Amino acid sequence: MPEQVVKLRDAFGVGREIPLNYVARDGVDGRFIDSLTRDKHVVIYGSSKQGKTTLRRHCLNETDFIVVSCLNTMGLADLNGAILKKAGYRIEQTQTKTVGGAWKYGAEFAGEGKVPFVAKASGKGTLNRETNSADAVVSKRLEIDLNDVNDIITALQEIEFGKFIILEDFHYLSADTQRSFAFSLKAFHENSPFCFIVVGVWREQNRLIYYNGDLTNRIVSIDVDVWEPAHLREVISVGEQLLNVRFDPATIEVLLRHCGDSVALVQEACYRLCERSGVFETRDEPQDVGVGADAEALVREIVNDQAGRYSAFITNFSEGFQQTDLEMYKWVTYAVLASSIDVLETGLRRQQVASIIKAKHPEGAKLNEGNITQALQNTASLQVQKSIRPIIFDYDQTTRVLTTVDRSFLIWLAHQDRAELLAELGIE
Repeated sequence: MPEQVVKLRDAFGVGREIPLNYVARDGVDGRFIDSLTRDKHVVIYGSSKQGKTTLRRHCLNETDFIVVSCLNTMGLADLNGAILKKAGYRIEQTQTKTVGGAWKYGAEFAGEGKVPFVAKASGKGTLNRETNSADAVVSKRLEIDLNDVNDIITALQEIEFGKFIILEDFHYLSADTQRSFAFSLKAFHENSPFCFIVVGVWREQNRLIYYNGDLTNRIVSIDVDVWEPAHLREVISVGEQLLNVRFDPATIEVLLRHCGDSVALVQEACYRLCERSGVFETRDEPQDVGVGADAEALVREIVNDQAGRYSAFITNFSEGFQQTDLEMYKWVTYAVLASSIDVLETGLRRQQVASIIKAKHPEGAKLNEGNITQALQNTASLQVQKSIRPIIFDYDQTTRVLTTVDRSFLIWLAHQDRAELLAELGIE
């Protein structure tokens, strides 16, 4: 009998919890842990389903952080309000306005702690303290401007907040909100001890630095997309040990050649191979799995589970925000569909996109490249507005490259009839 019986779903697959076959990578996990000790903000970025959330869950204790899930409806004030709520404040609108005309909000905190609470005098708030027992009950009420980073810092300092602040799905915020918060991050770094961990789906290393150059040397960026074949083999090997199985080496070789370096796809493929071999938990005796399996067909099968989503994406994205004469988003889609998978894997440069579009667009060479650039810059916001989650395209304004941040989309696209897809867009 095995010492521990592990369920298949806990050994392989993509779930809410940290998989038991989690593999730490020195260049990712090691660098992330090192960054946490440097009093800098940390940005975790990469393609979708490549382990961004799992990384921080694996490296941090639940008591070390608070998590704010970013939404596309959030402005800067909404984001700051969500941070204070997660820190323990109750936020209510007051009848007072700022000089700029924005409403001020009352932020009230109530908590318990064995450590004496000391608050500096503040003209914006009052402090009530009861000390009838060893556990002091502390309440604090402040009047703050949620658009003012100085007020947010003061509120967090008043309660001696001491955790990391994780902003999950930062890419869902509008570009304006991302840019505004990039400026707030500089103030947090210079005027407080608070450190943020920003998690987003994009491929460029310096997105926040692009928004605010003052963040140079104030943030550390961690790329989770780095899944070398050796890493993926280790993921499979650990899963084998947990379930007491042996995957067919030939099948694994084919899987690694066609998985597009996607750890999520590898996890799901191993799950299905075990399932089809009748392995649902740790075996009493070693069992061979995947002998004679068609791994390439299995990869296509997994990717095709999202075929409806990808087809709808092409249609919805090409329609843009609204009907226009130039139909720029339809032509950006054309540029993608007209490019090889190898080119899409490295990314389409803005000039490449412009050349492809001008060669086919009714306006031809007369087409203003500013229209193309504007469409590219709004690719992420369009997908958020269209409820395309996770997003599939992203445009790096620093390097001016259109990237695909959903690796499964490229595998799906490689097996589609491009002419048929273009015909659906009305392009012959």
